[in-house]
Amino acid sequence: MTRNATNKLLHKAKKSKSDEFYTRYIDIQKEIEAYLEYNPDVFRGKVVYCNCDDPFESNFFRYFVLNFERIGLKQLITTSYKPSPVANTQLELFGNDETLTKSKGRPKITANKFIINEVGDIDGDSEFNLKDVALQLKENKRNEWTPLNGDGDFRSDESISLLKQSDIVVTNPPFSLFREYIKQLVAYDKKFLIISNINAITYKEVFPLIKENRIWLGTGMGRWISGFIVPESYELYGTEAQIDEEGNRIVATNNCLWFTNLDHGKRHQSLPLMTMNENIKFSSHKSIKGKEYKKYDNFDAIEVPYTNAIPKDYEGVMGVPITFLDKYNPDQFEIIGCSYDYGRPAGWDKNINMSVSVEGVNVYKRILIKHKK
Repeated sequence: MTRNATNKLLHKAKKSKSDEFYTRYIDIQKEIEAYLEYNPDVFRGKVVYCNCDDPFESNFFRYFVLNFERIGLKQLITTSYKPSPVANTQLELFGNDETLTKSKGRPKITANKFIINEVGDIDGDSEFNLKDVALQLKENKRNEWTPLNGDGDFRSDESISLLKQSDIVVTNPPFSLFREYIKQLVAYDKKFLIISNINAITYKEVFPLIKENRIWLGTGMGRWISGFIVPESYELYGTEAQIDEEGNRIVATNNCLWFTNLDHGKRHQSLPLMTMNENIKFSSHKSIKGKEYKKYDNFDAIEVPYTNAIPKDYEGVMGVPITFLDKYNPDQFEIIGCSYDYGRPAGWDKNINMSVSVEGVNVYKRILIKHKK
């Protein structure tokens, strides 16, 4: 299955509300470590909430609990969603010990809440690992493991109460509910690091936040995310699908990214620029010269087909691909709008058709930018 085919699977999942795409540990580790490199204290003294994560299955839980002391967390809260078809079947973080997966007659599959306040070597083997965490939870020493009263939906009163207690939310939320999810985080003024489909850039609930520099992309998109763990019921075929060393079924995609409002170093790296008269060859079949920068039919801006073709000597408005945001430095550029109605720049005539075209040919959605003065 090509990555395009896998992207179709994600679109299909969004439409059917099949949201069981679980993030791999290596991708979580790679992303979070980039923030720690830029600011080692970014999580220090903070309450992190993973509110779309079965604690038994989640690699977000695994990462934060194993690095709890190193990154200086105050508390880690993790909650799960009861109807999940893969609950307690995928990663099996606590093994097959039924005393850890059943308690007081509770069924194995339920909506759970884990609250971690401290970690340490409990079994005395001079090594801290998930077994120690399980023992602490079992004995209820300083940490809490309880069933939720409801189903664990992030919109429930229980989940919102926990959200209010948190400082930073880190998770992979349901793609089909992303609009509602990010609106909630913004409404409660939370810091966050979350995964989304790239098309969320163009959502009316998201783009204004990007334009206002209230949220931005994480440190990588597309192939930066190596793939997602999926349940048995999901299709798994093609050259980029795989089963990893732990037996997890993995589908790859180049259509996802991280959204955040936590600062990171890549966000302050300037994008190298060309002059309008340079002839830059981008591949064996793609090149552009200054005379080839064409203006849109419907408004005064030039079409820049590739991010690395942005001219440094053009003072007007430029339309660039949405993937530009992966290179966006707010000290270098100003985002003034985008080529859809709710991205209309301030002061632009309401009669202008914001769906851009060049010489009568429609152009895919564009971000409208200018150089910072």
